[in-house]
Amino acid sequence: MAQRLETSQWVPFPVELVFAFFANPSNLPHLMPPRMKGRIEDVRMQPPPPRPVASDPARRFRSVAAGVGSEILISFCPVGWLPQRVSWMARIIEFEWNSHFVDEQVRGPFSKFRHRHGIAAEIRDGVEGTLVTDAVEYALPGGVFGALAGGLVRKQLQQSFDYRQKRLPEVLAAASRQAVQRGQDSGRGTAS
Repeated sequence: MAQRLETSQWVPFPVELVFAFFANPSNLPHLMPPRMKGRIEDVRMQPPPPRPVASDPARRFRSVAAGVGSEILISFCPVGWLPQRVSWMARIIEFEWNSHFVDEQVRGPFSKFRHRHGIAAEIRDGVEGTLVTDAVEYALPGGVFGALAGGLVRKQLQQSFDYRQKRLPEVLAAASRQAVQRGQDSGRGTAS
């Protein structure tokens, strides 16, 4: 039986930065709980469509982005006290700059897993920011046994998103500082 998990979070960073951060697969482990020991094993990148050029040069982020057809192989330890790693391959099936992208499990622990990452500019209390939404549809294998494990899996997924929401403002602040520094360096003719 398919289940659904939805989350949302507003962050005080421009949509171009937030989308660029999420579209770069190498940033995924930074948002996973440390107990999961997440790591990227392999990435087969396909180019995204041309990036829209922001009118403000400070928002022209130069970053890697996984376009439609890109495949990302990650591994992680789903149970912190067990050293058993699980491999998971996801493929990007939709991609629209500064709006959303969708990945689906190609191979991994679920019988179905589809994750829509939504990114939308939103002003709150006069502050420019971004609303990050996630819609995850998933199903477990194993019939009755999968159904019995459903509550535990949902709890783990929710804990992972809770961790990500706590960590996201910190990592976006660091990404913003790096982007500013690269912009200053390129203005002086330094390669970035």
